[in-house]
Amino acid sequence: MSLILGIETSCDECSASILIHEGGGYSPVSTSTFSQIELHQPYGGVVPEVASRNHLEQIDPIIWDALQKAKVEIADLDAIAVTNRPGLIGALLVGVTAAKALAYVAGKPLVPVHHLEGHLMSAFLKSPKTGAPKIEFPAVFLLASGGHTNLHCVEIPPESWAPTLLSDSLAGSSMDDAAGEAFDKSAKILGFPYPGGKWIDLEASKGGNPSAFDLPRGLKQKDSLSFSFSGLKTAVALLVQRLAKEGVLQDALPDVCASVQEAIVDPLVRKTLVLQKMKGAKSVVVVGGVAANSRLRARFSSDSPVPVIYPDLQYCTDNAAMIAAAGAIRYAQGYGLMPSDFLRLNAFAIAEH
Repeated sequence: MSLILGIETSCDECSASILIHEGGGYSPVSTSTFSQIELHQPYGGVVPEVASRNHLEQIDPIIWDALQKAKVEIADLDAIAVTNRPGLIGALLVGVTAAKALAYVAGKPLVPVHHLEGHLMSAFLKSPKTGAPKIEFPAVFLLASGGHTNLHCVEIPPESWAPTLLSDSLAGSSMDDAAGEAFDKSAKILGFPYPGGKWIDLEASKGGNPSAFDLPRGLKQKDSLSFSFSGLKTAVALLVQRLAKEGVLQDALPDVCASVQEAIVDPLVRKTLVLQKMKGAKSVVVVGGVAANSRLRARFSSDSPVPVIYPDLQYCTDNAAMIAAAGAIRYAQGYGLMPSDFLRLNAFAIAEH
């Protein structure tokens, strides 16, 4: 058994979590998160400088709150895990610097974690309601968030994942905007506050017709596993201008939102299931913030021939529990850095290993 402190500051959530890794189980004991949504709403999106400064203010109390909730002392920890890529470089440096200082003072191993690997691990976190997830391999993972839209085919359980898992398993990705960006940019055009995905979902649920307006789907080729959402926001802007000019935008808003949502969800579901069929995958796993979307879940429920697994809603968005879980794997594999090495650990904005 190992006790891991995870730290996550890659974007606009400052989060710390205590997790127990035992056998093949990943059990969060406590998670403390400060979301910066209200800080960034006036700007319609994340402002990197605002994010970094707020992380500086929040990081210490967030870590101590997670420790206190778990009734754990720093001396009890086996290792400290921290996101060091990808993300906003200033925000990442806050978490990395805090983790290095804490690990150095406490004499604990430090484990750098790739944020996207953390998202994959979010599906393995033990839920207080449903317990440990039952994921059969090979499994297809759809990672759909504000910054990334990737398809991964994963052949084996996490304990055996190589450090190159993300690149080795990558089957498809977005060539431009991520799915979460497509939601947020479309929502901004429609006048919804940031982050906009949940508002589109809510408005569409008011009887919206997903076929009311024909909006573009990029890279529609049957055998393509790549995504493209760059043309969608232009189409939404033109549609909104036309409906506003006709004076019917407000009445048509549920239909507009349902159509926008469908234009994003449809390629996500179709391409995921194409890969599932190609690989003979026994499970589909959906992670990242877009995994909370109700239409995405409904489409997978009706279309998928295999079980579809999601993290608990609290673990869909950025959180430190998933970082602690990813760190637990690498610590168990012997990748924990000791003081002579981790003082050189840096943060990187790019996603590559």
